[in-house]
Amino acid sequence: MAILIEYPILAGAIGIVLLALGRRARRRVAVGTGILWLLYAVYEYGMQRRWLCSGECDIRVDLLVIYPVLLIGLVASGVSLFRASSGARPSV
Repeated sequence: MAILIEYPILAGAIGIVLLALGRRARRRVAVGTGILWLLYAVYEYGMQRRWLCSGECDIRVDLLVIYPVLLIGLVASGVSLFRASSGARPSV
């Protein structure tokens, strides 16, 4: 997950994919998680540009809360999207 600190655009890409898949499958969990990932991408970009940080950002205790929330949301979205795709059974 440390790559997301270097390249917050990757977090934005994950957010866009989740948002698009969630809207297509009409899954609120995926849409909400996509929005969270996009917000995190903006937050991380602000930290990288030193807009949200005074320059002493070496120890990122905030990530101890943010990363588990993002991971749990990602897993919940995956389960939700998987159930949506497997729930549609073709009629015989």
